[in-house]
Amino acid sequence: MAVLLLATSLFAAGDWKRARQLYQRTEYSASLQLLLMDPTPDAPTYGLIGKNYYMLGEYKQSTEAFQKASTMEPASSEYIHWLGRCYGRRAETASPFLAPANASKARQYFEKAVELDPKNEEALNDLFDYYLQAPGFLGGGFDKADALAKKIGALNPAEYHFAQAQLAEKKKQFDTAEEQLRRAIALAPRQVGRVVDLAKYLSKRGRFQESDAEFEQAEKIAPNSPRVMFAKAHSYIEQNRNLEQAKALLQRYLQSNLSPDDPPREEARKLLKQAKAGV
Repeated sequence: MAVLLLATSLFAAGDWKRARQLYQRTEYSASLQLLLMDPTPDAPTYGLIGKNYYMLGEYKQSTEAFQKASTMEPASSEYIHWLGRCYGRRAETASPFLAPANASKARQYFEKAVELDPKNEEALNDLFDYYLQAPGFLGGGFDKADALAKKIGALNPAEYHFAQAQLAEKKKQFDTAEEQLRRAIALAPRQVGRVVDLAKYLSKRGRFQESDAEFEQAEKIAPNSPRVMFAKAHSYIEQNRNLEQAKALLQRYLQSNLSPDDPPREEARKLLKQAKAGV
């Protein structure tokens, strides 16, 4: 009893809020260390523990945390969705023998998250990506992706056109893909991500001058945006051009204040190594 009281006193009432702030600043280890001091974690605490483990690449521990959170709150679309993400990452990093089972679990959890909350846009988008990328024997398929895109469109018309662009690109219908990306921009011209999507697409098609113009437009919409810096650098490295600029962008990115929505710093460090090797 005395040990429990001591542990409780160590985890003060404001510590969860502090842990949340650390998570938002991408200080995942510090956030996790604070949360693990809680002797009686509730569902939100387990959920934040799971997010920290996920961001640190510890997908098994993340899975376990979200399973506890979803057991406490079985109707939570958010926790079920994160379980899908965990199993998706585990599928990507597992052996060929385990990957299919983990991929199927990812799909099942994504589908369950959408069933629990049909307006969970992040779950809808992840399920769309799964249907688009996975082979038929794992539950993927263009027909499923197209049907889901229509549900996405009912909530977010610009996102619908982005989904249609991804479908068209998969089918090698490149003119249609570009048209859909431009429609997304027309519906949401101030959303920098829409402009970045088009810039990245044009770069992949070898239309570098047009791509650079779109990246310039993105920088005008969101000056000093880490997301734009990373995307531009990634595009340059992918096409093996402007590598000195890519290095400078990634160095700025690593010094920026990031959020969990931005690519992890480790990804930027890997890209920076690629850029240095290519120069």
